[in-house]
Amino acid sequence: MSTEIESRYAVGPNEVKGYDTQQLRDEFLVDKLMQVDKIYWLYTHYERFMVGSAVPTAGALTLETVDNLKAAHFLNGRELGIINVGGRGTVTADNETFELNYKDALYIGKESKNVTFKSCDNTNPAKFYLNSAPAHHKYPNKRVTRNDANVLHLGALETSNERDINQMLINTVVKTCQLQMGLTELKPGSVWNTMPAHQHDRRNEVYFYFEIPEQQAVCHFMGEPTETRHLWIHNEQAVVSPAWSIHSGSGTQNYNFIWGMAGENLDYDDMDKYQPHELR
Repeated sequence: MSTEIESRYAVGPNEVKGYDTQQLRDEFLVDKLMQVDKIYWLYTHYERFMVGSAVPTAGALTLETVDNLKAAHFLNGRELGIINVGGRGTVTADNETFELNYKDALYIGKESKNVTFKSCDNTNPAKFYLNSAPAHHKYPNKRVTRNDANVLHLGALETSNERDINQMLINTVVKTCQLQMGLTELKPGSVWNTMPAHQHDRRNEVYFYFEIPEQQAVCHFMGEPTETRHLWIHNEQAVVSPAWSIHSGSGTQNYNFIWGMAGENLDYDDMDKYQPHELR
């Protein structure tokens, strides 16, 4: 079978206070992404959010339903967001085929039955990063390139956080039920993302880090603002961030990351911010 799935239940802030490093990694680190010729999923019980990947080389990969959903098709009651972080590829949803270049995104709406992933060059395969959330309405499929994105230029080199936030699958660009995704690119010399740190009490979030060189790493900070913890992240790994947790990181050099969210609303700015001097 070309699909692998794991499931993790939600945990609260009081439990996490007693976790050691390995327990933190077991609960929140996603380190099995981008397996060749496999669709991998992590099903979380935070907003029923799913994070996954598809890397086709030997042929097309088909989006199969999984036991967790108890549904005839994967997208019976879900929507799907895709961002390609590899070579050129195609995604076919029923009778529509979309070509995705590096850092292109695609939204696929509820009730799409036959979805396949394919690389255009198997020696330089596409790497499709996937997020999925429950959906109550069918919206049209739509490809979004970085030229289509709403771009926020934030931070400064002086504070080591100059970055471009490419808002791609958000409600000002494409209609979705609750899923939002985007891509943040840090400028050379900048290493801090998402500072000041914040929480989303009304949604969860997942960070997927990529373009981290082999000998480099990112330290991801999580936890309550006055009870922070950290995880060391390497290339093409992700971190699940519950509603009670901040999510911020600092790398040993600049890097990129994809953020994906789902929850109570589609207000991108719905966040509770904490300045650096407030963190513990």
